[in-house]
Amino acid sequence: QVQLVESGGGLVQAGGSLRLSCAVSGRFLITAAMAWFCWAPGNERDFVAAVRCSDSDTMYEDSVKGRLTISADNAKNTIYLQMTSLKPKDAAVYYCAAGHSPDLLRSGRANIWGQGTQVTVSS
Repeated sequence: QVQLVESGGGLVQAGGSLRLSCAVSGRFLITAAMAWFCWAPGNERDFVAAVRCSDSDTMYEDSVKGRLTISADNAKNTIYLQMTSLKPKDAAVYYCAAGHSPDLLRSGRANIWGQGTQVTVSS
């Protein structure tokens, strides 16, 4: 059984940075693609970024381009979301997910979801 465990969330001032991590564990450690989503109160769960693990090809939601960077460390079975220039509107629970491709993940079709990590941005 594959599990995704997020970490790295917390409270940060606007303009600050955080790095989220998502560790993959379980019997099947290789996943084709992984992604980050965010879910703020009153909103739907939104796609943030995805990475294809074989070649590190990435995909981003337009509003985060240039501020958030997704990366994968296959040796550590971990993906990261480097968050910079954080804004209050970035505050949400961030979830990682695993799936067959970045395109499928972008549409929300994930095979596995993590439990989420809270990001709070103070103004």
